[in-house]
Amino acid sequence: MGVPGGGSRVATAAAACLLLLQLCGCVAALPMKSAAGGGDRYKDPSQPLNTRIDDLLRRMTLAEKIGQMSQIERENATAGVINKYFIGSVLSGGGSVPAKNAPPEAWAKMVNGMQGGALSTRLGIPMLYGIDAVHGHGNVYKATIFPHNVGLGCTRDPELAKRIGAAVALEVRATGIPYVFAPCVAVCRDPRWGRCYESFSEHPELVQSMTSIISGFQGEIPAGGRQGAPFVAGQRSVAACSKHYVGDGGTTKGINENNTVATFHELLSVHMPPYYNAVIRGVSTVMISYSSWNGVKMHSNHFLISDFLKKELRFRGFVISDWQGLDRITTPDHADYLLSIKLGILAGIDMIMIPYTYTEFIDDLTLLVQNGTIPMSRIDDAVRRILRVKFTMGLFENPYADPSLAGELGKQEHRDLAREAVRKSLVLLKNGNHADDLGSQCGGWTITWQGLTGNNLTAGTTILDGIKRAVVPGTDVVYSENPDAGFIQQNKARFDYAIVVVGEPPYAEQFGDNLNLTIPAPGPAIIQNVCGSIKCVVVLVSGRPLVVEPYMNAIDALVAAWLPGTEGQGVADVLFGDYGFAGKLSRTWFRSVEQLPMNVGDAHYDPLFPFGFGLETQPSKY
Repeated sequence: MGVPGGGSRVATAAAACLLLLQLCGCVAALPMKSAAGGGDRYKDPSQPLNTRIDDLLRRMTLAEKIGQMSQIERENATAGVINKYFIGSVLSGGGSVPAKNAPPEAWAKMVNGMQGGALSTRLGIPMLYGIDAVHGHGNVYKATIFPHNVGLGCTRDPELAKRIGAAVALEVRATGIPYVFAPCVAVCRDPRWGRCYESFSEHPELVQSMTSIISGFQGEIPAGGRQGAPFVAGQRSVAACSKHYVGDGGTTKGINENNTVATFHELLSVHMPPYYNAVIRGVSTVMISYSSWNGVKMHSNHFLISDFLKKELRFRGFVISDWQGLDRITTPDHADYLLSIKLGILAGIDMIMIPYTYTEFIDDLTLLVQNGTIPMSRIDDAVRRILRVKFTMGLFENPYADPSLAGELGKQEHRDLAREAVRKSLVLLKNGNHADDLGSQCGGWTITWQGLTGNNLTAGTTILDGIKRAVVPGTDVVYSENPDAGFIQQNKARFDYAIVVVGEPPYAEQFGDNLNLTIPAPGPAIIQNVCGSIKCVVVLVSGRPLVVEPYMNAIDALVAAWLPGTEGQGVADVLFGDYGFAGKLSRTWFRSVEQLPMNVGDAHYDPLFPFGFGLETQPSKY
């Protein structure tokens, strides 16, 4: 309660005082500041972080707060929409691009246009653009595509992972984008899962060590800096996202988005450890998994999100849903969106990857707050976390793309690094159609969500091209995509050796779920036709171990090349002895799918090749 009329007297006194100052010719200003004037403390980078957050948060309306919690797809994100609904974040889904084969300048122009809509709002809060970059800037034409995580895990080289993270950050920044949905820190316990190639390993300690890639993406926290708080070094770094929290790699039979049956102790000992390291490294965001834990959808799991991640682990960044993650809380999807929003927000999710039905989300969340179902304190916690990340990464000071970074995309230094990663990821398992397909060796999350076959999707070197460059002059390299028995019999006298490159087609997520894990046709027939007549090495291009035991007697050497990316020359570097084999299995190589799931440490462990196996050779250029 105030004194009746007191507000008018204060206003009159202030006006008289201001008039007196003017009459005296003074230039002093009153300590009172406009709610949106030039003295806004949140705009001052010299102010303490929490001061800036508090100052901005207290100015925001409910509509502005809910806008910050909304992430929408690029297709919807005109400057007008961003301005009208105060949208806080935009993303590109897999294959969502400004134009086919768009150069980095076109990407930056698109992002800058959206940013202009955000900055022209009342408070001028910048928009945060995010994109998948799980093995390089995969959506972008001519970007460097690195080996998928399953291969990087075989390098056992955290420093290499960190260097790759830094290179990817520069290529992403080249397009004006400051936020990546990477790394995936899943501990894949069953290779039947279609996302197993996104996992560094079946062993939590190996995945933990490879979280060094976060420090590559974001930059290293300086000495004396606060451990565990979100950190992004500057405009040459990006905000990272550890995903998918938690247990995504432990679902029954490896079925994507399914149920992980585990005790709390098992969850903590197998699937949670990488998040300990991610938080300590200052990861900016954590993405929630579609999967369930003991029947409870992770997107509605208050205990694991709010109580454990935010309170126990003291994670200070923001929690983001997966694509339409709230919709999938119900069966069928989107059956009761109001309920889904209630459960997801109360569970502790801060930003929602909507990505299309944003007006419905905004209207429903507004209703839930206004009727008291969701308290304003929960909204404020979400927005505070989002603003913390935006302030920490310098987005308020540098909201637009840096045009000087355009040349970082696909630069030779990064391709050389990818080639090094390919060499170190190859695992020689036995010593004694995919050879010319750039798309197959890159796998999913390359140009499109599911990936593509063929050599025209982006720039790079196929394994065949690498072999042609590696052989000594005078060597005749003959390529046949699908050699039959007749071709081999007619030509076997011409050949000293055969290199048989077979494997999986590109896939992503549930489209890669596979209960048999056999080598796809015509791979088995090629192996039998060729290796039965010519001394051969089989190079397996796949996102996981496949059934190979039936062919082991026919082949002389077997190399697991995983999904090496655009720099296929790295395979030839090792095949032809310029470098030795050094990779060690990051996954157990099973004999048959009937053994699955089977992981190192299990009581019944009878693999074809155990976790950590890999024959080593020395360089032997002749």
